[in-house]
Amino acid sequence: MNNTSPHVDKTALQGKVALVAGATRGAGRALAVELGRAGATVYVTGRTTRTQVSEMGRATETIEETAELVDAAAGTEGAGIAVPTDHLDVGQVRALVARIDRDHGRLDVLVNDVWGGNHLLDFDTRMWDIDLERGLRMIDLGTRTHIITSSVALPLLVRRPGGLVIEVTDGTARSNQDFRENFYYDLTKNLPIRMAYALGEELKTVGGTAVAVTPGFIRSEEMLDHFGLTEDTWREGIDKQQHWALSESPLYLARGVAALATDPDRARWNGTSLDSGQLAREYGITDADGSRPDIWGYMLAERAGETPNLADHR
Repeated sequence: MNNTSPHVDKTALQGKVALVAGATRGAGRALAVELGRAGATVYVTGRTTRTQVSEMGRATETIEETAELVDAAAGTEGAGIAVPTDHLDVGQVRALVARIDRDHGRLDVLVNDVWGGNHLLDFDTRMWDIDLERGLRMIDLGTRTHIITSSVALPLLVRRPGGLVIEVTDGTARSNQDFRENFYYDLTKNLPIRMAYALGEELKTVGGTAVAVTPGFIRSEEMLDHFGLTEDTWREGIDKQQHWALSESPLYLARGVAALATDPDRARWNGTSLDSGQLAREYGITDADGSRPDIWGYMLAERAGETPNLADHR
């Protein structure tokens, strides 16, 4: 991960505390690092540690490593705090929030990024042909975790005005008008968008903000492995899948969210859903390679019957 960023003021979130639920890898890890780079103390949670592995079976990424990356970005030991947490276990989430309250007495930013359901996806399969427990597990991982975490953490977050909730999902209210190819996945990725809207209505009464955000075609560790690529060789995938040309590193969304978190006028986004391309344009963000991919804009143009140029969306 790029250890420098021209986009972040390292003192912007000084004294603030963030919780990134689901920070083991991908967007969650990058979000934790960029919030730390902006000066926040960041609690990073997940189920994979150096001594245990979640059902995803990816032992190569751990929350301890994420915490160390936060420290490196912040230039401060202890800026990243790893706490093993299963966000479906209410007791574990309560213990986590109690620890944050005991040690810091505040929570300023809550990022709900828990997912871990890619291995449950059955595309081109009708709802009634999918094993019910498999489908419900996906909904639990991607939505029930968010609800539990918000319910437990929000009393601490609203103790001070200005709290921010970020719901990380796949797609926006506009882009998700089309069916997401799997009944359970469609529900799982649309609920966080509605959660941001509903929480926004409630948080604005106490000076808070809730926003849903989505990456585009993200080159997470899992995605790169799936295609047999690395961050150094990802362009080799363009020949097989043209949308790879508009792919983005996890840093891209993370830079946009860090900019949003430090924006004194962020309440204007309350209740909305934003993609990484929109955040990039609004805040002058680029990816690590200086590009500004906009795959959602490209796909929306295709939906409208246009023939967009890939180069115009990068």
